[in-house]
Amino acid sequence: MLGKYDVIVVGAGHAGCEAANAAAKMGSKVLLITMNMNTIAQMSCNPAMGGVAKGQIIREIDALGGGSGIVSDKSAIQFRMLNRSKGPAMWSPRTQNDRVMFSLEWRYLLEQNSNVDFWQDMCVGIITEGEKVIGVQLAMGTKVYATTVVLTNGTFLNGLIHLGEKQYGGGRAGEKAAIGLTESLVEHGFVAGRMKTGTPPRIDGRSLDYSKMEVQHGDENPSKFSYGSTPALSTQLPCHITYTNETTHDLLRTGFDRSPMFNGAIKSSGPRYCPSIEDKISRFADRERHQIFVEPEGWNTVEIYVNGFSTSLPEDVQYLALKSIPGFENAKMFRPGYAIEYDYFPPTQLSHTLETKLIKNLFFAGQINGTTGYEEAACQGLMAGINAHQNAHQKPAFILSRSEAYIGVLIDDLITKGTNEPYRMFTSRAEFRILLRQDNADERLTPLGHQIGLASDDDLQRVENKKEQTQLLKSKLREIGVTPTEANSMLEEKESAPITQQVKAASLITRPHISLDDLVAISEPIRAVVEMVKANDPLAVEQAEILLKYEGYIEREEEQAQKLLRLEDLKIPQELDFRQIKSLSIEAKEKLSSIQPATIGQASRVSGVSPSDISVLLIHLGR
Repeated sequence: MLGKYDVIVVGAGHAGCEAANAAAKMGSKVLLITMNMNTIAQMSCNPAMGGVAKGQIIREIDALGGGSGIVSDKSAIQFRMLNRSKGPAMWSPRTQNDRVMFSLEWRYLLEQNSNVDFWQDMCVGIITEGEKVIGVQLAMGTKVYATTVVLTNGTFLNGLIHLGEKQYGGGRAGEKAAIGLTESLVEHGFVAGRMKTGTPPRIDGRSLDYSKMEVQHGDENPSKFSYGSTPALSTQLPCHITYTNETTHDLLRTGFDRSPMFNGAIKSSGPRYCPSIEDKISRFADRERHQIFVEPEGWNTVEIYVNGFSTSLPEDVQYLALKSIPGFENAKMFRPGYAIEYDYFPPTQLSHTLETKLIKNLFFAGQINGTTGYEEAACQGLMAGINAHQNAHQKPAFILSRSEAYIGVLIDDLITKGTNEPYRMFTSRAEFRILLRQDNADERLTPLGHQIGLASDDDLQRVENKKEQTQLLKSKLREIGVTPTEANSMLEEKESAPITQQVKAASLITRPHISLDDLVAISEPIRAVVEMVKANDPLAVEQAEILLKYEGYIEREEEQAQKLLRLEDLKIPQELDFRQIKSLSIEAKEKLSSIQPATIGQASRVSGVSPSDISVLLIHLGR
């Protein structure tokens, strides 16, 4: 009934959708297996995409030819560029999304590609031949065969939901857990662990008093994620902010004796940077209040997501505590929050392509690797899908370095360092934040995506045009002079030193608090050239300003990146036995033998490997 495929993708969450989409766009025949066809790309937690560092990842996915940026734009209800008050390395796009539309748009995108087939069933095991995967075993008894397999099982592997003292199996509220696959993988020699995450209650928006909350509007001139032709929002829904108080905290504490977080029922690690509300008031007992974001779930629903109130306390405690929050006095609950424990596989068992070291042609992506977050999952799915396609067609591996993309940072962190708590991306994890900005993801990655057949000719042409227009504007701003008469009143207003003679516009842009808009306002020649470039490519204007303003910093980071690349170019032979190198520390021998880094650069980032160990390795390799 089901033939042989190039790529089988198990799981249709954010990672699975990106994996299936990428492999299919590149020409592979793909089977996407999901336990429920109605929950493809379900936003299991908050209905939002992007945010600090995460927005950069979505831009990178889009630049390579992935789908998350397009789907996010088509389902957005609000857009905000976070951290605008900081430097451009920190600017991070974020959308609030319509939960139902997001899922539907992903399904439409996948259904439009004739290379994607769908099948609804549970995967209970992998089928191998020697050290190579050849297919999967399904719960209904069907065996499906493929050249490569990508596992993106999310929170479903032996998922256990906790709500107060109640426990029941499930991968998400209302959906059953996936049973059998963990056991199959362990039988094949993989090491498994347990992690936990949680979600807040959902509330009837008709029962809330928004007059007691702070309104949070989207950007006045909203941008978007995709570099393509998706439309920017013309209408947006507001979010709101409110706060817990001491009464809230006291009410929550009444349920601590029945909390799986504190009574020992949950033993696994949860996301440090997205703690439950009970964890917050326990760890930060001196805090009088905690921020709550009141987020709509879509255009045509009254359901509200209570961001910041993730909890596994009994539902009666959740309800009483919520009603003590300003604006929530008459709140009606749709469904309570809960915690979920699930199996994951420590990612040090993978190579940088996300292929497993134990079994060839088998890839892991998403929460199965110990990450948390839609964006982290999506980019892993994209890279696993690309490399599954490359393997299926005997093409070279596709790997991004730490200086090329946040995606490269994330995968390198996972592979070389592993994680014992849900891994979340932050800008601080990247050494080259000034290079890895959200505004230049297309210039960094679209040519690479085009080379492998994922990004289109139109995508590449758009990047070339943007680069051309950016260079044109930079050149013009280095040529156009600004006189003291034109500039000094503006400079005085901005508390910047006046000029005594004509200077080039580019030099004024390098000053703090002086923007290109300020120069447009005082100079007709600058206004004319900016309008000309904007008509050809609006993104080129912002790009040119950033490149001029931060030129020195960018050049310095590029030099540092080149130094890092030299270490990455120093390959470690696959057959090298680290245990036989006498001068290595015992810890280094153990860690390096376990992780098997491919380069000196990767070895230097392995936890427990010291600079002196690296020196020993270099000497051993004759460097």
